[in-house]
Amino acid sequence: MTASADQGVLTHPPEASTALVFRVLDDRNGDLMVVGPRTHARYHRGKHVPFGIRLRIRPSRASLLLGVPVGELVDQAVPLRDLWGTPGDRLAHELAGLGPDHMSVLKRIEAEFLARISLAAPGDLSRSDLVQAAIAGLSASTGARPEPVPAIARRLGVSERHLRDLFNRAVGVSPKRFARIDRLRTVLARARTGSWARLAVEAGYYDQSHLTGEFREAMGVPPGSFVTGHLPTPTPCGASCPLGPSRGDPYGPRDGHHP
Repeated sequence: MTASADQGVLTHPPEASTALVFRVLDDRNGDLMVVGPRTHARYHRGKHVPFGIRLRIRPSRASLLLGVPVGELVDQAVPLRDLWGTPGDRLAHELAGLGPDHMSVLKRIEAEFLARISLAAPGDLSRSDLVQAAIAGLSASTGARPEPVPAIARRLGVSERHLRDLFNRAVGVSPKRFARIDRLRTVLARARTGSWARLAVEAGYYDQSHLTGEFREAMGVPPGSFVTGHLPTPTPCGASCPLGPSRGDPYGPRDGHHP
């Protein structure tokens, strides 16, 4: 999530990760939401929240932790209780009782997630690890040129169809959609550091026109307009956009995921 040239507008770029968002509202009740992968940018006016935290879930683990195929959550924000029932409400209540202490909230969420991972079947963990290996091959953020999906499938010893099925359940989007989101976020992270032609090559696009086309489709404006702050009209901020940049992320603002 980034601020535009108009500092009252929050930009939510496409995101392949699912996030858990906790906020304390004015009445001190806890609000615990699951925000699924986002396929297109959203622009919102910011609003004040007394206390909140956003934790991105490692894409390959999201389905295991949440108990549903992540494809059901794409471009949606739902209360955790809709997925977990009473345990979701109980966790929200516990977090609200911890007060404005980011580390205590993070540790409590981490403990809950680790407990759930410990109950996962070996086969589910193995499939999750395979998806994580595929993600590493698709990602431009590692500095290496992303691999084509067929090459990744061959390297991992699975069919392309099987890899797509695993991806859609675990991550919520196809491998090709994940790669598009990843290279777009690579461009966004480096947009002010060099020429668009060079960024296109570094991020894995065919050329600058390829970058421009995908950027416009996902962000709603061409790259030059985005950088200069000429953005689409912002919409009211709802449950999926209560916070600014992620907090408590030990691996950095783009690549940190838990657990």
